[in-house]
Amino acid sequence: MMQFLAKTGLAVMLTAGTLAGTVAPAAAQFSIIIGEPDRRGPPPEYRREPPPPGYGRRPRGCDPRLAEDLAQDYGFRRARVVDITPRRVIVQGWTRRGPDEMTFGNVRGCPALRR
Repeated sequence: MMQFLAKTGLAVMLTAGTLAGTVAPAAAQFSIIIGEPDRRGPPPEYRREPPPPGYGRRPRGCDPRLAEDLAQDYGFRRARVVDITPRRVIVQGWTRRGPDEMTFGNVRGCPALRR
């Protein structure tokens, strides 16, 4: 009889432990909603406007300031960009010999095409 009670007690303990393990996760999923759910979407503080077109992209062509800096490295004084075309950036300035012009390619890095 004692062995029967021990086995029954053990079975009751295992059953209680199993039930307690399944009830706790089910209770975490239970929620009460009073009134109608909000169908308008998230509140305004969670909404973000999309970034402007071209945001985060590198500039495609030669930066005019870089072209002026490169012309100064080649010995130009008072260098300034006078024309930008889809293929070239033209910089004018003064050298030891007088007014001069330099042409850079309108791609990233501004490679010198002609002096």
